[in-house]
Amino acid sequence: MPRFLVHHRHKPHECGITFASFAGHDSSLRHRAALASCASGDHEIWWTVEAASEQEVLAQLPFFVARRSTLASVSEVVIP
Repeated sequence: MPRFLVHHRHKPHECGITFASFAGHDSSLRHRAALASCASGDHEIWWTVEAASEQEVLAQLPFFVARRSTLASVSEVVIP
């Protein structure tokens, strides 16, 4: 299954909107840990998502979050 890194950015005053938008959205990302920099003031969130396509990844995100996110297809590598 392809793996994607989702990178979401929002403005400081949009933190509440970002997190609240998941409450009304059926998503496998809910109640799952994500990396975020909101507490340090950068207001970015990253998820690693396995999905068949970019469209399938975006469907897991509420519209507000998806619109402000970028995706990268990623895989694990061993660093020598």
